[in-house]
Amino acid sequence: MTSPLPILLDITVLAVGLILLLWEAFADDREKTFLGWFAILGIGAAFAFSFFVKPYDFSDMPQLAQFYSGDALAIFYKRFALGATLIVLIMAVEFRPLLAKAIPGVGQNAGTGEFFAIPVLTCLGLMWMASAVDFIMIFVSLELVTISFYILVSYMRRNAFSLEAGVKYLILGAFSTGFLVYGITWIFGITGQTNLHRIAEVVAVLPPEQHVPLLFGMALVLVGLGFKVAAVPFQLWIPDVYQGAPTPITAFLSVGSKAAGFIVLLRVIEPFLASPVIGAKLLAVLGGIALLTLLYGNLAAMPQDNLKRLLAYSSIAHAGYLLMAVASWRNGTVAVTVSYYLAGYLLMTLLAFLVMVVLNKAVGGDALSDFNGLGQRSPILAFGMLMAMLSLAGIPFTAGFLGKFMVFRDAIAQQHWALVVVGVLTVGAGFYYYLKVVRAMYWNAPSDASAITTTPLVKTTIGVLVALIIVLGVYPQPIFKMLRQPVPSAKPVASLTSTPTVAKHF
Repeated sequence: MTSPLPILLDITVLAVGLILLLWEAFADDREKTFLGWFAILGIGAAFAFSFFVKPYDFSDMPQLAQFYSGDALAIFYKRFALGATLIVLIMAVEFRPLLAKAIPGVGQNAGTGEFFAIPVLTCLGLMWMASAVDFIMIFVSLELVTISFYILVSYMRRNAFSLEAGVKYLILGAFSTGFLVYGITWIFGITGQTNLHRIAEVVAVLPPEQHVPLLFGMALVLVGLGFKVAAVPFQLWIPDVYQGAPTPITAFLSVGSKAAGFIVLLRVIEPFLASPVIGAKLLAVLGGIALLTLLYGNLAAMPQDNLKRLLAYSSIAHAGYLLMAVASWRNGTVAVTVSYYLAGYLLMTLLAFLVMVVLNKAVGGDALSDFNGLGQRSPILAFGMLMAMLSLAGIPFTAGFLGKFMVFRDAIAQQHWALVVVGVLTVGAGFYYYLKVVRAMYWNAPSDASAITTTPLVKTTIGVLVALIIVLGVYPQPIFKMLRQPVPSAKPVASLTSTPTVAKHF
């Protein structure tokens, strides 16, 4: 029996998003949580459906194959986008009462329906980015994601912090898009191609006098992608935007935007490695960016007393570790290392933000002092946050530890000793600021000893995320298996996760 085509996942998500928009447009002004539940069911069904989808070579559809890939890496990141969106929608349902108070309208529910529809369309953009193998497709999908986030970040229009976050994200996002488009134009001018596989063929035989112009174009592209992945020096928007955006959207930005940025980065870099000279210079630049990102993210996180801002700087720090893996490029392992690290980062970050959403609804704040005595007020929430912080810090037997181990393994194999030393030191800094949260929950006395109630959905989600953090920390083979699924075709497919190379290492 033939397995469903990967593009059917995109069509399913598109259908769910359009139904939500139409349903919201014709619904009367009443409580809109039912739209959130429909979105959860729709994305949940698409996520379950994704496990029946196998990699597919679209070479029998030349026009589609020009810009769309159905390889194992694409399917993995489609699942990643669906899983992240599913958990964000659960947070959005919990967050809706706070949202209704912050949106002006004729009725108290005016404008809350789109809060469930837009993340679904954002998910669609993330899924397109996972399959994009042409600069035009990359740009279109990237703009769908970015424009959706422009709306979502500033959704709480009565909140001055949310408006400030939206304006900063809009201005800097448009600025980075300009760099990206100019870089793509420059690369097209040198190679005459926008398809990444064809660019690789041109780069392999490019005369030396064309190397500098091509590197200049790639540097412009890196500026645009650096903004998306929160790499230094393109990270200045992160703290204010993370703090001002609605908490579920902050979580979505932290994991969804970062993952999409890195899958595009992996696909875009690979063609330039066809030339050893260009590849070496490009990886050296990425190594320098990784080192600065590690230092800035970890050192800036240490004095923070607001958990949202702490996780914002933490997001920059984790971008540094991921860039460290990319700079230590090893064919067949780089995609596995980055993908596994991002999978673990998804689980622990969304777990932390889910706990934050519930606590914010109960106490109205997200400062570290609001977590004082949480272990007494809600053992379930405290345990969930404990596991998130331990995994983010890199405690053994968690997904966070194994992700960092794989990054350091690749860096040591390439003898990037400066990155290794800085990485080890910054891991120590991470222990300090992550465990500050644990201290507040279990050692500090609460200002209010009343219990915090949690819904069965929240308890179940916390339990699943905690279990996955532990299971993937000791048994990562399911992730590796997803990434080395063969493409059923007699024709070789240029991919970061081609079966023989990945299987050789795992």
